[in-house]
Amino acid sequence: MALPGVPAQDVTAVRGSVRAVDAVLLLVEDDAGDALLVEEMLADSDLESTLTWCKTLAEAQGFLLTCPQPVCVLLDLHLPDVHGVDAVTRIVRSAPDAAIVVLTGMAEGETGLQAVATGAQDYLVKGRLDPETLSRAVRYALQRKQVERATAALRANELMAQENARLERGLLPVPLLRGEDFGAIARYEPGRVHGLLSGDFYDVVQTADGSVHAVIGDVSGHGAAEAALGVCLRVAWRTAVLCGTQPLEQVRLLEEILVAERTDHHLFATVTSLVFPPGRHEVRVVRAGHPGLLVRHGTSVNWEEPHVGMALGLMPGMGRWTEAVLPLPPDGSVVLFTDGLFEGRTSPTTRLGEDGLLELARRHGELPAQAFVDALVEGAARGAAPYGGLADDVAVLHLGWDDAL
Repeated sequence: MALPGVPAQDVTAVRGSVRAVDAVLLLVEDDAGDALLVEEMLADSDLESTLTWCKTLAEAQGFLLTCPQPVCVLLDLHLPDVHGVDAVTRIVRSAPDAAIVVLTGMAEGETGLQAVATGAQDYLVKGRLDPETLSRAVRYALQRKQVERATAALRANELMAQENARLERGLLPVPLLRGEDFGAIARYEPGRVHGLLSGDFYDVVQTADGSVHAVIGDVSGHGAAEAALGVCLRVAWRTAVLCGTQPLEQVRLLEEILVAERTDHHLFATVTSLVFPPGRHEVRVVRAGHPGLLVRHGTSVNWEEPHVGMALGLMPGMGRWTEAVLPLPPDGSVVLFTDGLFEGRTSPTTRLGEDGLLELARRHGELPAQAFVDALVEGAARGAAPYGGLADDVAVLHLGWDDAL
């Protein structure tokens, strides 16, 4: 610190004594006499910390930009380049993580309160300054700032959770069924690598003629952009169904929307779309690059691979899709899923794979719909647990008329 009678430097550091504080003390004060007072109080306190003296707010802001440690700013409100509580506002803007203790005159109690309301953690009256008061104010300011940062982080997590919930409602809606003659059981599990939902989506809609339409899809990649695109595709699909758009035209429409809305031209999506006519004896399937599906009949489970066309967005406008018809026994049901269900590792060099998933499904063929879905997800997760768990999102959709559930 520059002392009276000694040529002043713009920024100088001095050492206090006795007990360490995990922070740098920055004194912003243009009066050398007041600076000496603070130094003496610091030397007699139980604080041990580097004290840096800046004479202007501009010098202080420059120091704060380069200081890697936590900082407690002892801030005078009457500086050559700023006056009043505006000094607090400018420190908060330039160094939001710094704790601030304002130094006021005897008659400035109201100003001190205004400074705290503006963003300071505490204020001290210079004429009443003593070592114990200084130590207590510094420690309190640092602790309060730490609490404020923790609270802000918690709030950010809450906002992320709310955003996650909004995405979940968009990606994973409640099936729109007109009666109780059809059952749709769904389960979604986020992958371990990403906390937010990604691009897996599904939907189920029953139209006025009694037909049940279903879709499951997976946008490549992980993150908010992919999740938003998945929501967009799901909403577009539901709108198309309710408007009477035919299944093949639905797929072409989804590709047009994907290409128009994606932020990266490498993004693509796989989709399976189903129609269960009210006659209950068949299911019509359109696949665009999506994995096969399981068909349950009694306790038996079979893997079906209806004709598959190109994934959406790989070569826009070049895709050719067809609608396949699968016979459906009276008590038959269909299980759709995204590839995260079978891509988990079961050894350092192998994955569960489609054959492993079919074997797992057959072991649980006697279970009712919800228990069957849970057994698939939990069995896949258990097998992958020793090798890092399921790395991708998993969506599973179990569909069938009421006598299949």
